[in-house]
Amino acid sequence: MSKTDAPRENPTRLTGEHPASDAVQMILAILFVGCWIADSFFLRVSTLLNVHVPLIVRIPIGAVFVVIALLLARASHQAVFVGKDAEHRVLREGAFAIVRHPMYLSEILLFFGVLAFSLSLAAAAFWLALIVALHVFARTEEKLLLARFGDEYAAYMRDVPMWLPRLRRRGDRNPRAPVG
Repeated sequence: MSKTDAPRENPTRLTGEHPASDAVQMILAILFVGCWIADSFFLRVSTLLNVHVPLIVRIPIGAVFVVIALLLARASHQAVFVGKDAEHRVLREGAFAIVRHPMYLSEILLFFGVLAFSLSLAAAAFWLALIVALHVFARTEEKLLLARFGDEYAAYMRDVPMWLPRLRRRGDRNPRAPVG
C-alpha cells in the first residue's frame, strides 16, 4: 500500500474540532447579525433597554468588548497558525495559557460587544444560543482531545479554566506570602 493509498485521518479528529462547529457558528452569526440589524435600526421591537442605558454608556462598553475579542482572537490564531510546526500538540502558550477555548471566547465577547451597542433582546437570544452551541462544541472537542492526548490534555484541563480566566494562578493561596 503506497502513501496515497493509505486511509487519511479526518483532520477534524486531529485538531479536536467538532465537525459541525464552523457551519453552526456561521448560521448563528448570520442570524445574530440579521436580527441585530433589523431590530436595532428598523423594527425596534426588543430594544426597550436603550431607554435606560444611554448610547454614551453603551458605545464604550461595546467597543471595549469588541477590542478585547479581536485581541484574543488574534492571539489565539497566532498561537495555532503562525510560526508553528505542523506537529499536533496541546497548546499551553499565549491565549491558550489563559483559557482552554480562546477562539470561542473571543466570538462570545465580540457578539456581546455588538449586542451592547443597541441592547436588542431578540439578538441576545441568538447570542445565548451561540454560547450554548459553543459550550457543546467545546465539550465534544475536549473529549476528542482527551482521547488523542490523554494525561497531557487532562493536566491542561486541570491547570487552565475552560471559559473564565483565573484572577490568580491555581495554588496561590496568599499572593503576599514570601517565596522560598
